[in-house]
Amino acid sequence: MDILLLDALVPEAMTWLESRHSVEYRPELADDLVLLRKAAYKTRGIVFPRQTVVTRDFLDFLPKLKAVGRLHVGTDNTDLEACKERGIKVIHASSANVRSNAEYLLSSLLLLYRRGLVSALMGKRHPTAQMGRELHGSTVGILGLAPTAHTLAGMLTSLGVRLIGYDPAVHHTAPIWERLRIQPVTLTELMSQADAVSVQMLYATRFRGFVNDKLLAACKRGQLWVGISRSALFDEKALAAALCDGRIEACILDGAEDNFTGEASPLHGLKNLFITPRLGSHTREARLRSSWYVAHRMHEALTAEQRGVGYVPSAPMDMELPGAVSPSQWGEQEYSIR
Repeated sequence: MDILLLDALVPEAMTWLESRHSVEYRPELADDLVLLRKAAYKTRGIVFPRQTVVTRDFLDFLPKLKAVGRLHVGTDNTDLEACKERGIKVIHASSANVRSNAEYLLSSLLLLYRRGLVSALMGKRHPTAQMGRELHGSTVGILGLAPTAHTLAGMLTSLGVRLIGYDPAVHHTAPIWERLRIQPVTLTELMSQADAVSVQMLYATRFRGFVNDKLLAACKRGQLWVGISRSALFDEKALAAALCDGRIEACILDGAEDNFTGEASPLHGLKNLFITPRLGSHTREARLRSSWYVAHRMHEALTAEQRGVGYVPSAPMDMELPGAVSPSQWGEQEYSIR
Protein backbone atom coordinates (compact mmCIF):
# COMPACT_ATOMS: atom_id res chain seq x y z
CA MET A 1 0.00 0.00 0.00
CA ASP A 2 1.04 3.64 -0.47
CA ILE A 3 -0.71 5.05 2.60
CA LEU A 4 -1.69 3.42 5.88
CA LEU A 5 -4.34 5.18 7.95
CA LEU A 6 -4.30 4.46 11.68
CA ASP A 7 -6.59 7.45 12.32
CA ALA A 8 -9.85 8.12 10.48
CA LEU A 9 -10.21 10.75 7.78
CA VAL A 10 -13.66 12.03 6.89
CA PRO A 11 -15.24 9.90 4.13
CA GLU A 12 -14.84 12.58 1.42
CA ALA A 13 -11.12 13.00 2.05
CA MET A 14 -10.67 9.23 2.25
CA THR A 15 -12.34 8.78 -1.15
CA TRP A 16 -10.23 11.56 -2.66
CA LEU A 17 -7.03 9.94 -1.38
CA GLU A 18 -8.05 6.46 -2.52
CA SER A 19 -8.56 7.74 -6.06
CA ARG A 20 -4.89 8.71 -6.18
CA HIS A 21 -3.12 6.11 -4.00
CA SER A 22 -3.42 2.63 -2.58
CA VAL A 23 -4.86 3.27 0.89
CA GLU A 24 -5.73 1.00 3.83
CA TYR A 25 -7.48 1.95 7.07
CA ARG A 26 -6.14 -0.26 9.91
CA PRO A 27 -6.75 1.50 13.26
CA GLU A 28 -6.13 -1.71 15.24
CA LEU A 29 -2.43 -1.60 14.34
CA ALA A 30 -1.90 1.58 16.38
CA ASP A 31 -1.79 -0.45 19.61
CA ASP A 32 0.54 -3.19 18.32
CA LEU A 33 3.86 -1.79 17.12
CA VAL A 34 5.21 -5.23 16.15
CA LEU A 35 2.33 -5.90 13.77
CA LEU A 36 2.48 -2.30 12.60
CA ARG A 37 6.13 -2.60 11.60
CA LYS A 38 5.37 -5.76 9.61
CA ALA A 39 2.31 -4.30 7.89
CA ALA A 40 3.97 -0.98 7.08
CA TYR A 41 7.41 -2.20 5.97
CA LYS A 42 6.90 -0.93 2.40
CA THR A 43 4.41 1.83 3.18
CA ARG A 44 5.30 5.32 1.98
CA GLY A 45 2.93 7.33 4.16
CA ILE A 46 1.26 6.75 7.55
CA VAL A 47 -1.36 8.82 9.38
CA PHE A 48 -0.86 8.19 13.11
CA PRO A 49 -3.30 8.74 16.00
CA ARG A 50 -2.29 10.90 18.93
CA GLN A 51 -1.22 8.07 21.24
CA THR A 52 1.31 6.44 18.89
CA VAL A 53 4.85 7.68 19.46
CA VAL A 54 7.13 7.78 16.42
CA THR A 55 10.70 7.15 17.60
CA ARG A 56 14.02 6.78 15.83
CA ASP A 57 14.04 3.03 16.49
CA PHE A 58 10.54 2.68 15.08
CA LEU A 59 11.53 4.50 11.88
CA ASP A 60 14.41 2.05 11.36
CA PHE A 61 11.80 -0.59 10.48
CA LEU A 62 10.16 1.59 7.80
CA PRO A 63 12.75 2.14 5.04
CA LYS A 64 10.21 3.30 2.42
CA LEU A 65 8.46 5.88 4.59
CA LYS A 66 8.25 9.37 3.05
CA ALA A 67 5.57 11.08 5.14
CA VAL A 68 4.15 10.97 8.67
CA GLY A 69 0.74 12.59 9.19
CA ARG A 70 -1.32 13.49 12.24
CA LEU A 71 -4.80 15.01 12.43
CA HIS A 72 -4.11 16.82 15.69
CA VAL A 73 -1.96 19.73 16.80
CA GLY A 74 1.54 19.10 18.11
CA THR A 75 4.60 17.08 17.17
CA ASP A 76 5.95 16.26 20.64
CA ASN A 77 5.26 12.54 20.08
CA THR A 78 7.28 12.47 16.85
CA ASP A 79 11.09 12.40 16.64
CA LEU A 80 11.47 15.34 14.27
CA GLU A 81 15.24 15.08 14.05
CA ALA A 82 15.09 11.42 13.02
CA CYS A 83 12.45 12.24 10.40
CA LYS A 84 14.60 15.06 9.02
CA GLU A 85 17.65 12.81 8.76
CA ARG A 86 15.64 10.27 6.77
CA GLY A 87 13.94 12.82 4.54
CA ILE A 88 10.50 12.04 6.02
CA LYS A 89 7.99 14.88 5.82
CA VAL A 90 6.04 15.48 9.04
CA ILE A 91 2.47 16.65 8.39
CA HIS A 92 0.18 17.85 11.15
CA ALA A 93 -2.96 19.95 11.05
CA SER A 94 -1.47 22.80 13.02
CA SER A 95 -4.42 25.21 12.90
CA ALA A 96 -7.41 23.08 11.92
CA ASN A 97 -8.56 23.00 15.56
CA VAL A 98 -8.03 26.67 16.45
CA ARG A 99 -11.68 27.73 16.32
CA SER A 100 -13.00 24.55 17.95
CA ASN A 101 -10.51 24.93 20.81
CA ALA A 102 -11.40 28.60 21.24
CA GLU A 103 -15.11 27.74 21.42
CA TYR A 104 -14.31 25.00 23.96
CA LEU A 105 -12.52 27.50 26.20
CA LEU A 106 -15.34 30.01 25.87
CA SER A 107 -18.01 27.43 26.68
CA SER A 108 -15.96 26.20 29.66
CA LEU A 109 -15.71 29.74 31.01
CA LEU A 110 -19.46 30.22 30.63
CA LEU A 111 -20.14 26.93 32.44
CA LEU A 112 -17.88 27.85 35.35
CA TYR A 113 -19.42 31.31 35.61
CA ARG A 114 -22.89 29.71 35.75
CA ARG A 115 -22.31 26.27 37.28
CA GLY A 116 -25.94 26.03 38.38
CA LEU A 117 -26.78 25.28 34.73
CA VAL A 118 -24.87 22.01 34.91
CA SER A 119 -26.63 20.98 38.11
CA ALA A 120 -30.03 21.73 36.59
CA LEU A 121 -29.26 19.82 33.38
CA MET A 122 -28.22 16.84 35.49
CA GLY A 123 -31.73 16.77 36.94
CA LYS A 124 -31.11 18.34 40.33
CA ARG A 125 -34.29 20.12 41.45
CA HIS A 126 -32.29 22.42 43.67
CA PRO A 127 -29.09 23.25 41.81
CA THR A 128 -26.14 24.88 43.51
CA ALA A 129 -27.15 27.88 45.56
CA GLN A 130 -23.98 29.66 44.53
CA MET A 131 -24.78 32.92 42.77
CA GLY A 132 -23.82 32.92 39.09
CA ARG A 133 -21.53 35.49 37.53
CA GLU A 134 -21.47 37.30 34.17
CA LEU A 135 -18.55 37.35 31.77
CA HIS A 136 -19.43 40.88 30.68
CA GLY A 137 -17.35 43.35 32.66
CA SER A 138 -15.06 40.70 34.15
CA THR A 139 -11.31 40.38 33.64
CA VAL A 140 -9.94 37.28 31.94
CA GLY A 141 -6.22 36.47 31.93
CA ILE A 142 -4.88 34.99 28.70
CA LEU A 143 -1.93 32.77 29.61
CA GLY A 144 -0.14 31.98 26.35
CA LEU A 145 -0.60 33.53 22.89
CA ALA A 146 -0.99 30.28 20.94
CA PRO A 147 -3.19 30.66 17.80
CA THR A 148 -6.25 29.59 19.81
CA ALA A 149 -5.80 32.68 21.99
CA HIS A 150 -6.12 34.94 18.94
CA THR A 151 -9.60 33.60 18.15
CA LEU A 152 -10.65 33.43 21.80
CA ALA A 153 -9.64 37.05 22.37
CA GLY A 154 -12.04 38.24 19.67
CA MET A 155 -14.88 36.20 21.16
CA LEU A 156 -14.30 37.52 24.68
CA THR A 157 -13.84 41.13 23.60
CA SER A 158 -17.18 41.05 21.80
CA LEU A 159 -18.78 39.95 25.10
CA GLY A 160 -17.43 42.98 26.94
CA VAL A 161 -14.57 41.20 28.72
CA ARG A 162 -11.41 43.02 29.76
CA LEU A 163 -8.39 41.00 28.63
CA ILE A 164 -4.95 40.90 30.22
CA GLY A 165 -2.24 38.50 29.14
CA TYR A 166 1.20 37.01 29.50
CA ASP A 167 3.35 34.80 27.29
CA PRO A 168 6.97 33.96 28.21
CA ALA A 169 7.91 33.97 24.52
CA VAL A 170 6.24 37.28 23.52
CA HIS A 171 7.69 40.64 24.59
CA HIS A 172 5.24 43.05 26.18
CA THR A 173 5.95 45.63 23.43
CA ALA A 174 5.07 43.24 20.57
CA PRO A 175 2.31 44.61 18.27
CA ILE A 176 0.26 41.41 18.67
CA TRP A 177 -0.98 42.51 22.11
CA GLU A 178 -2.56 45.69 20.79
CA ARG A 179 -3.94 43.91 17.74
CA LEU A 180 -5.71 41.38 19.95
CA ARG A 181 -6.79 44.09 22.41
CA ILE A 182 -5.04 42.30 25.27
CA GLN A 183 -3.17 44.34 27.88
CA PRO A 184 0.24 42.71 28.48
CA VAL A 185 1.04 42.33 32.18
CA THR A 186 3.47 40.48 34.40
CA LEU A 187 2.61 37.02 35.67
CA THR A 188 2.00 38.37 39.16
CA GLU A 189 -0.35 41.05 37.81
CA LEU A 190 -2.25 38.50 35.74
CA MET A 191 -2.75 36.23 38.74
CA SER A 192 -3.81 39.03 41.07
CA GLN A 193 -6.17 40.85 38.67
CA ALA A 194 -7.92 38.13 36.65
CA ASP A 195 -11.35 36.82 37.60
CA ALA A 196 -10.66 33.86 35.31
CA VAL A 197 -7.60 32.47 33.52
CA SER A 198 -7.50 30.71 30.15
CA VAL A 199 -4.39 28.57 29.57
CA GLN A 200 -3.34 27.78 25.99
CA MET A 201 0.44 28.03 26.24
CA LEU A 202 2.43 26.03 23.72
CA TYR A 203 4.26 23.38 25.72
CA ALA A 204 8.01 22.81 25.77
CA THR A 205 10.00 20.76 28.28
CA ARG A 206 11.41 23.94 29.84
CA PHE A 207 7.86 24.87 30.86
CA ARG A 208 7.23 21.70 32.87
CA GLY A 209 5.62 22.73 36.15
CA PHE A 210 5.27 26.35 34.96
CA VAL A 211 2.06 26.76 36.98
CA ASN A 212 3.65 26.25 40.39
CA ASP A 213 3.46 27.43 44.00
CA LYS A 214 5.19 30.73 43.25
CA LEU A 215 2.80 31.61 40.45
CA LEU A 216 -0.35 30.49 42.27
CA ALA A 217 0.61 32.35 45.44
CA ALA A 218 -0.55 35.55 43.73
CA CYS A 219 -4.00 34.15 42.75
CA LYS A 220 -6.99 36.40 43.17
CA ARG A 221 -9.24 34.44 45.52
CA GLY A 222 -12.09 32.57 43.82
CA GLN A 223 -10.41 32.54 40.41
CA LEU A 224 -11.76 30.28 37.63
CA TRP A 225 -9.40 28.37 35.32
CA VAL A 226 -9.85 26.71 31.93
CA GLY A 227 -7.14 25.22 29.74
CA ILE A 228 -6.18 23.13 26.74
CA SER A 229 -2.42 23.06 27.35
CA ARG A 230 -0.48 19.92 28.24
CA SER A 231 -1.07 18.90 31.85
CA ALA A 232 2.72 18.77 32.36
CA LEU A 233 2.51 22.57 32.46
CA PHE A 234 0.95 22.25 35.92
CA ASP A 235 2.63 21.34 39.19
CA GLU A 236 0.03 18.89 40.52
CA LYS A 237 0.70 19.60 44.21
CA ALA A 238 0.54 23.37 43.73
CA LEU A 239 -2.68 23.18 41.69
CA ALA A 240 -4.29 20.89 44.27
CA ALA A 241 -3.43 23.29 47.08
CA ALA A 242 -4.93 26.24 45.20
CA LEU A 243 -8.12 24.28 44.46
CA CYS A 244 -8.46 23.23 48.09
CA ASP A 245 -7.86 26.58 49.80
CA GLY A 246 -10.15 28.66 47.57
CA ARG A 247 -7.60 30.53 45.48
CA ILE A 248 -8.97 28.64 42.47
CA GLU A 249 -12.72 28.13 42.82
CA ALA A 250 -13.00 25.66 39.92
CA CYS A 251 -10.98 24.45 36.95
CA ILE A 252 -11.75 22.71 33.63
CA LEU A 253 -8.83 21.18 31.70
CA ASP A 254 -8.99 19.34 28.39
CA GLY A 255 -6.95 16.26 27.53
CA ALA A 256 -4.90 15.77 30.69
CA GLU A 257 -2.62 12.72 30.81
CA ASP A 258 -4.02 9.65 32.57
CA ASN A 259 -1.77 9.94 35.65
CA PHE A 260 -2.56 13.63 36.16
CA THR A 261 -5.52 12.84 38.39
CA GLY A 262 -4.64 9.21 39.16
CA GLU A 263 -4.92 7.71 42.62
CA ALA A 264 -1.36 8.75 43.46
CA SER A 265 -1.99 12.36 42.42
CA PRO A 266 -2.89 15.09 44.94
CA LEU A 267 -5.57 16.12 42.43
CA HIS A 268 -7.38 12.79 42.71
CA GLY A 269 -11.01 13.14 43.74
CA LEU A 270 -11.16 16.94 43.89
CA LYS A 271 -14.76 17.99 43.27
CA ASN A 272 -13.89 21.36 41.70
CA LEU A 273 -11.51 19.99 39.06
CA PHE A 274 -13.09 18.79 35.83
CA ILE A 275 -11.13 16.92 33.13
CA THR A 276 -12.53 16.37 29.63
CA PRO A 277 -11.10 13.80 27.13
CA ARG A 278 -9.72 16.11 24.42
CA LEU A 279 -13.09 17.55 23.50
CA GLY A 280 -11.62 20.89 22.41
CA SER A 281 -10.80 19.69 18.91
CA HIS A 282 -13.66 17.19 18.68
CA THR A 283 -16.01 18.94 16.24
CA ARG A 284 -17.21 17.92 12.81
CA GLU A 285 -15.79 21.07 11.25
CA ALA A 286 -12.34 20.63 12.82
CA ARG A 287 -12.19 17.01 11.69
CA LEU A 288 -13.18 18.06 8.18
CA ARG A 289 -10.46 20.72 8.00
CA SER A 290 -7.74 18.48 9.43
CA SER A 291 -8.69 15.51 7.23
CA TRP A 292 -8.54 17.46 3.99
CA TYR A 293 -5.31 19.18 4.98
CA VAL A 294 -3.54 15.92 5.84
CA ALA A 295 -4.93 14.19 2.72
CA HIS A 296 -3.65 16.92 0.41
CA ARG A 297 -0.27 17.20 2.09
CA MET A 298 0.19 13.42 2.12
CA HIS A 299 -0.55 13.30 -1.61
CA GLU A 300 1.91 16.13 -2.26
CA ALA A 301 4.65 14.47 -0.21
CA LEU A 302 4.30 11.16 -2.07
CA THR A 303 4.36 12.81 -5.49
CA ALA A 304 7.15 15.28 -4.72
CA GLU A 305 9.59 13.84 -7.22
CA GLN A 306 7.08 14.45 -10.04
CA ARG A 307 6.63 18.17 -9.31
CA GLY A 308 8.44 21.18 -10.69
CA VAL A 309 10.18 23.88 -8.68
CA GLY A 310 7.27 26.32 -8.98
CA TYR A 311 4.68 23.98 -7.49
CA VAL A 312 1.98 25.67 -5.40
CA PRO A 313 0.38 23.63 -2.55
CA SER A 314 -3.23 22.68 -3.27
CA ALA A 315 -4.70 22.90 0.22
CA PRO A 316 -3.81 25.96 2.33
CA MET A 317 -4.52 25.50 6.02
CA ASP A 318 -7.05 28.34 6.14
CA MET A 319 -9.09 27.13 3.17
CA GLU A 320 -12.89 27.31 3.26
CA LEU A 321 -14.17 23.82 2.61
CA PRO A 322 -17.54 23.49 0.89
CA GLY A 323 -20.11 21.72 3.02
CA ALA A 324 -18.07 22.15 6.20
CA VAL A 325 -21.19 22.51 8.31
CA SER A 326 -23.46 20.11 6.49
CA PRO A 327 -24.35 17.17 8.76
CA SER A 328 -25.74 15.28 5.76
CA GLN A 329 -22.22 14.78 4.45
CA TRP A 330 -21.28 13.08 7.68
CA GLY A 331 -24.27 10.85 8.27
CA GLU A 332 -24.21 9.32 11.74
CA GLN A 333 -20.52 8.38 11.67
CA GLU A 334 -18.52 9.43 14.72
CA TYR A 335 -14.81 9.34 15.32
CA SER A 336 -12.99 8.19 18.40
CA ILE A 337 -11.59 10.84 20.75
CA ARG A 338 -7.84 10.50 20.88
